[in-house]
Amino acid sequence: MKFLRNIAGASSIVVMNMAGAALADGKTAVAAFYDFLSNPASTDHADAFKAASSEDWISIGDYSGNNKTREKFLGQVGGFGQLIPDLNWEVQDVLQDGNQYVVRSRATGTPVGPLFGVDGEGRGFDILTIDIHTVEDGKVVQTYHVEDWAGALQQLSGR
Repeated sequence: MKFLRNIAGASSIVVMNMAGAALADGKTAVAAFYDFLSNPASTDHADAFKAASSEDWISIGDYSGNNKTREKFLGQVGGFGQLIPDLNWEVQDVLQDGNQYVVRSRATGTPVGPLFGVDGEGRGFDILTIDIHTVEDGKVVQTYHVEDWAGALQQLSGR
């Protein structure tokens, strides 16, 4: 009986360690997403995001069905790096439930040209963002996201 208790105890420790490792992998994968957003011109950060996301990762920003693939997202963020060289995505809060990570963050930057058609004439923006990442096998497989781009445009237009 003591032998069975020892095996059961050892098994639960292994399972807890595996679960802890999976949670750590998920946090690391999600962190790579924000490191890339804050360093959009960096090929090293883009490569780290690729390694932390599945090949079929999708970005879901609305319900139009026009989701972004990983490659399209990499291109868009790279373009932001040229347009907003000081772009910073500061994680302020992370809530985790199973394999989902909800992240509240703050995006700031000063575009060097028109952003979505608005020339900020040197003004910057500071907006709220919310993302929900799903992680499977240590990789982000999809991200739902909402950013206050309307607020950014208002700030850039000086209103």
